[in-house]
Amino acid sequence: MDAAIDAVVEIFTWVGFVVGALVAGVALIMYLLDGTWLPARGVIESTEHGRLVRWFDEDGGVNEAHLTHEQERELAGKDMADIYYRRGFRNRMRLTQGSPGVRAVARLAFGLVCVGLVALAVSGVLLFTRG
Repeated sequence: MDAAIDAVVEIFTWVGFVVGALVAGVALIMYLLDGTWLPARGVIESTEHGRLVRWFDEDGGVNEAHLTHEQERELAGKDMADIYYRRGFRNRMRLTQGSPGVRAVARLAFGLVCVGLVALAVSGVLLFTRG
């Protein structure tokens, strides 16, 4: 019975650390591919095709982007909003500087590494309690 418990704890340790490291690598790649997002103040306007945001980028160019349903709910009743636009791309904006996808994958990696740490601690406790 002790061997089965040891094997399960060992599997959780390795899976937590190895898969956590791989997922952290994926999060890093996603972060690097996400690019640089700069803050701007956007003006919200209603058009015949829905609401959109217009803003000036760092080069003085005028950009515009239609709001998604989630963005419309968050910006309901506002005439202006703090936004983030993608450097080097026209008409790309979002309401948060960091990507929600990158944040989710990074949290998953952190959780997996925590599982590995807990399993390692359990392994150490089992080692010293049996001795």
